[in-house]
Amino acid sequence: MRIAFTANGPGEIAGWFRPLVRRLYERDPDLDVYLFCVPDDYATGYEADLARRLYPSARVYDAKTYLRFALGRSIEGAPEGADIVQYLGGDLMHALRVHDRLGGVATTYKFSRKNYREKFARFFAVDEKNVEQLREWDTPQDRIAVVGNLAIDGALLEAQQPLEAGAPDDGILVMPGSRGYEVEHMIPFFFTMALRLVHERPSLPIAFGISPFTPLDDVRRAIEGGGDPRVFAQRGRLFEEAGRAFLVSLDGSVRFPIVRNALAAATRARVAVTLPGTKCIELATLGVPMIAITPLNAAEKITFNGPLTYLDRIPVVGAALKREVAVGVSRRFRFHTQPNMDAAEMLIEELHGTLTPGRVARVALERYDDRVWIARSRSRLGALYASHVGAADRMAESLLSIGGFQ
Repeated sequence: MRIAFTANGPGEIAGWFRPLVRRLYERDPDLDVYLFCVPDDYATGYEADLARRLYPSARVYDAKTYLRFALGRSIEGAPEGADIVQYLGGDLMHALRVHDRLGGVATTYKFSRKNYREKFARFFAVDEKNVEQLREWDTPQDRIAVVGNLAIDGALLEAQQPLEAGAPDDGILVMPGSRGYEVEHMIPFFFTMALRLVHERPSLPIAFGISPFTPLDDVRRAIEGGGDPRVFAQRGRLFEEAGRAFLVSLDGSVRFPIVRNALAAATRARVAVTLPGTKCIELATLGVPMIAITPLNAAEKITFNGPLTYLDRIPVVGAALKREVAVGVSRRFRFHTQPNMDAAEMLIEELHGTLTPGRVARVALERYDDRVWIARSRSRLGALYASHVGAADRMAESLLSIGGFQ
């Protein structure tokens, strides 16, 4: 049986593709898996490399190779056909283009459009809210299957990986994100925040959970560059020693270990500090109390859905227009993290607007010392997505039944 997937950014590869394909291989070890990493503003460019490391037997194509395929050209190792083409991220048109070339049955996860309602044979939904959204897109009810959030299984899977040296035992884990602007500007921002924290409390364990999608050379450039002046960050250095890496103050007096398996490290932390995104759902799954910030200090650098993300490329006025749009979008929503939206209350501490490292450090210490908040967060967050556990298994079973394996 052959299944071709389309996916884009780190959240989809690690949180959706990884747990689903694991369950598919468990059910059918001879399965032929093809992954097309499609062009996308949220992608880091390293998704294909990680997917190859995760599943060496899968055929993985980077975005440039996919584009050649989409334009009708031949690419090495491409199948002549597929039983199923499964959308797992990026623009839906890419999944349909792969389906045009490979045939078989087209299926999608979470997303659709009104004019695609007849294009997909199965619409896998995250939850009942997602079902209602699919119905608004005129999706036929008999094609919708609720399986749950794959990111929950992805988080549990990653958290089971070996714990690295440097995990912040009862301390603070910083997860600055993996997108280009997050690496360039938020690593220096959070580094400066961490310096303020250890100035106030020298014995506090702090570590940086840097995504495996982010090369250390990118981290080095970011910490040495200090980010945009509007993030109020200090420069530092990247230091490597005995297979480990650290963010180090310029005078060498303070250093913070870097861990690559952030979710395993998160299970040892008392609090995580991060940005809105898939990582908030993953941390919630593990019951990790967290603070999520939406800094609008340099809002024109943020990537968001749709063509408006390119506003800053308009000469002279573009940056100002995009800043205005970003601020407007931020103010429109009470919550910026999915767990808070799903719970309809502030389970995750959120900070929005123009922020300084010092302010975030102050809130982090307040929450770190608040044992009542810690206990409540762990309990409420841990229970929030419990019903989604097993989503990958349910979806794998359904896909294989569509393909005639079961």
